[in-house]
Amino acid sequence: MTTQVFGHKSPDTDSTGSPIIWAWYLSERCGTAAEPVLLGEPNTEANWMLDRWKLDKPRIIDNVEDGAACVVVDTNNPAELPANINNADVQAIIDHHKLTGGLETKRPIDITIRPVACTATIMYDLMGEVDLPEPIRGAMLTCILSDTLEFRSPTTTPHDKAVAENLAASLGVDIPSFAAEMFAAKSDVSAFSDAELLRMDSKEYAVDGTKFRVSVLETTAPETVLSRKASLMESMKSVAEEDGVDQVLLFVVDILNEEATLLVPNDLVRGVAERSFDAKPEGDQVVLPGVVSRKKQIIPNLKV
Repeated sequence: MTTQVFGHKSPDTDSTGSPIIWAWYLSERCGTAAEPVLLGEPNTEANWMLDRWKLDKPRIIDNVEDGAACVVVDTNNPAELPANINNADVQAIIDHHKLTGGLETKRPIDITIRPVACTATIMYDLMGEVDLPEPIRGAMLTCILSDTLEFRSPTTTPHDKAVAENLAASLGVDIPSFAAEMFAAKSDVSAFSDAELLRMDSKEYAVDGTKFRVSVLETTAPETVLSRKASLMESMKSVAEEDGVDQVLLFVVDILNEEATLLVPNDLVRGVAERSFDAKPEGDQVVLPGVVSRKKQIIPNLKV
């Protein structure tokens, strides 16, 4: 039986690259047949990574079968996984997020959750001194630079940075130039509809009974997204209804200026901005200086 390796829905760079990395390791170094798969279309930066390192795009699946062998990476939250996940045979979890709970397994499994910025950093450590081919090292580097926003994110640890610098040196890559190309790819959202943008890099999260889809768009050109502000706020209504949440929260993260702009379409979001970030929105948006990380700065602070 082939083991499927996958990350969360709305796959970003880490949830696209880490399944590829770990499936390669299982297949090539552990003798376990494995296949990377995705739970949705990868974002523009993840697609850039696939092209840059000549990696095949994993196939996309909607669900997993009963008893299917799988490894979950870059999440441990059942809400971000296939609906049938608890009937699958989950064999391992590799993650860097807080423990959510709700996953059930057929037997004891290997679980590795470490307080670093990126799943690929953990995988680099778990693999030990193995001969990694260039595309795998390239995927690792891209994942780490993406999740750390080139070391700007407060989730970045010294170890993430050291691993990235080692990988870059082995690849002959200049990190600032490479990251600039990555972020340019991430910033090109012209081909996406409003609904696609709102779901592209998003996670569901409940606060005191209020269900949110927390969407983050990281970009070096925030004006490109903010120029669509009116239509994005209008689309929030239909996306929330279709996805069974009360409200979509959209944070447009300006990578270079290290700040986020939260769109404020109604009084509910206005209250969230005031209670969560001590911000006073004027009009239909508010700038949150220093806020760049959903995991460390946005979700832990959300209040209604």
